Amino acid sequence: MAIAFADFLVIFTGCILNRIGRIYLRYTILSAFPVCAFSAVLVYISRDGSVWLTVAFTIDRFVAIACPSLSTRYCTEKTALLVIGVICSLFCSKNIPLYFVTQPLVILEGMPWFCGIKPMFYTSPAWQAYHYLDRVLTPLLPFFLILLLNALTVRHILVVNAARRRLRGSLNGEDHEMAKRKRSMVLLYAISISFLLLWGTYVGRFLYIQITGKDYFGGLDFNNPQYILSEMTNMLQLLSSCNNVFIYAISQNKFREEMKKVLMCPLLLITSCFKCRKTQQKITT
Repeated sequence: MAIAFADFLVIFTGCILNRIGRIYLRYTILSAFPVCAFSAVLVYISRDGSVWLTVAFTIDRFVAIACPSLSTRYCTEKTALLVIGVICSLFCSKNIPLYFVTQPLVILEGMPWFCGIKPMFYTSPAWQAYHYLDRVLTPLLPFFLILLLNALTVRHILVVNAARRRLRGSLNGEDHEMAKRKRSMVLLYAISISFLLLWGTYVGRFLYIQITGKDYFGGLDFNNPQYILSEMTNMLQLLSSCNNVFIYAISQNKFREEMKKVLMCPLLLITSCFKCRKTQQKITT
């Protein structure tokens, strides 16, 4: 549920506030300097939270499947809440400094509009170290961790399934345990491939900029190939968060049950209010 909430925040802050608001709702409150700077920080916080909660989910699945002795102590609700709290606190603290490196692009009638990066961000060694650390934490390190852990998990599943087939021998009938492991493999493959494909363009563009030193610093130029590439990488990056929710909803029964509870909660609240109101009316009459 934390992953779903983080992905929803990515969609809301990254798509609605930042992209749609910046392009189609110019010179509104969303474009005022303090608001756009704060919304940019929210985009980075929700993005990092979504990515690293996916990593935490991958670690959880690896421990549950490949480390049964550790899973009884690690795969608990208390540990999950602790991991979620640490990830949210860590990346909130990490991205708050970005607010102080932004500046207004223009001043119109004494009012600051739009957000830009201060020149010291590109010259200060401390800010450049921060920039590279940000790229390593999201998405380079998650790339490596998700690939490594999913490869180890799938390898463990294949080894256990082979041993189970040898033990069962010629016994007929459906093996529910092997079917469960196969569903786990499908989920892990779906998460890995989705994450790699949708973040691959972002990583490739980052490496291209580091090698060539060429980046796009212009405004909204929909005919510029560099601007189109930049926006495409951002679109695929945001789509990764949208995609995760559908993957979990399709593959996880418990996730679907919890999502139904969340979606039904407003309806149940409204119906309970109507019932209370009818009860009060009967008592007064």
